[in-house]
This record gives sequence, structure tokens and C-alpha cells, in this order.
Amino acid sequence: MRIHVVSDVHGRADALRTAGDGADALICLGDLILFVDYHDHGQGIFADLFGSDNADRFIELRTEKRFDEAREFSRALWASLEGDAWPHIERAVDRQYAELFAAMPSPAYLTYGNVDVPRMWGPHLRDGHHVLDGETTEIGGLRFGFVGGGLRTEYRTPFELDDDEYAAKVEAVGAVDVLCCHIPPAVPELLYDTVARRFERGSEAILDAIRRTQPRYVLFGHVHQPLASRMRIGRTECVNVGHFRARGAPYVLTV
Repeated sequence: MRIHVVSDVHGRADALRTAGDGADALICLGDLILFVDYHDHGQGIFADLFGSDNADRFIELRTEKRFDEAREFSRALWASLEGDAWPHIERAVDRQYAELFAAMPSPAYLTYGNVDVPRMWGPHLRDGHHVLDGETTEIGGLRFGFVGGGLRTEYRTPFELDDDEYAAKVEAVGAVDVLCCHIPPAVPELLYDTVARRFERGSEAILDAIRRTQPRYVLFGHVHQPLASRMRIGRTECVNVGHFRARGAPYVLTV
């Protein structure tokens, strides 16, 4: 059985339309929307609302880890809009989700990324789209587990969870053949982004589950330019399936 896996789609509806070509199923590990594009500052919801110059400044502050200044800067911009900020964000997110789920192949097995808004997925799902979070399913005779979202960070992205809540989802999945999650296990080489020059947050609970249950594969994304894209822990092959927005091509898993 041939399974295509994508993560960190960030608005690439054009490539998503063909991501399932030649596969028996598609797995998507989240981060569908594009809020800020660190490579092309003129793309994304923030730039659409406030222009690329303001996006330049916002990204500069966040890259320099001046998070309080970045929040104050963005608050002033949001305050310049008519009404509260969230309706503007929600309309933009909803437009992106409409385009992305229309492009999503079927069958597809999906979980959330830290940049996703889970409650907004429902109206856009089509037949053959299966959303799993802290749940398991059988694909091609193997047991797949799915754990969505990310852990708390200074970036305060929409779907960040407390460590205990995230660990409970990992525990609920239990022993599986393939563990699919958005964030990596807490291994430094898998967490360091060589372009952003920073460590992202990984999960100790996932790392513990790998050591205890030894799945065949652990598949994840989140880190766009990892120091190491794959690593073996015991018998488990840990694979960063790649930054789909940049690559436009899925990772191929044959089981």
C-alpha cells in the first residue's frame, strides 16, 4: 500500500490537489493555513490585512525574539481595523480552509497543527476526510495513531496545549504501528531549524511512547528546515515528512 504524507501545507492548495496522485490514501499532519510567511513576507493573512511593510516589521521582531514588542505592534494594527480583530482573522481563515479542503484528496486522514483552528474544519470536510486527534485507525492492515496540535510557546499559535493535555492524547493512542503527529519527539537534532536558527518545541510524551512501544514509524512535520530530517530510535524510524509549502511534494510511505 502506498500512502502519501504531507505537513505544514500553509496555503499550498495548488500542490495539495495532486498530493494524493498515485497513492491509496493521503495523510495530512496539519498547519493548513498561512498566517505569516517568513520567506515571502507579502503572503499570508497578516500581509493581506496590513501590507508587506508591516509584515516585514512583525517578522523582524519575532525573529529577534522580541515577543512583547511584536505583540504590541500587532495589537496596534488590529486596533486600526473596524471592530474586533477576530472576525477579520476568522473570515480570512475560513476562505483559506474553503480552498484547501476543496483541494484535499480523498481518502485523507488528518490531524491538526499548532497553527490550525480545529473548530473551523467541520463545515469544509468532504466525504472521505477523516479527522483524528488522540485516536487510532487502521490503514492497509496497520494501526495508525494521530496526535494533533503543539505545545505552549512564546508564539501563542492557535492550537497550543499544556504538556499534560498533550501527553494524555499520546497515552490515549497507545501502541501503534505508525504514530502520526504534527510536532516531533523531543530530540534536539529533530527540533533545530537551521534557517530560523532556533529550537522548536518537541514532545517528551512522544519520545517516551517511542521508547516504550517502538512503533515502526513516527511521522511529523512542524520544523521546516530541520538539522536532521530522520533518525532511528531503537527500531523506530522517525521521519520529518517535509515542509509541504516549500516542497510541493508529499513524503511517500510504502507499507
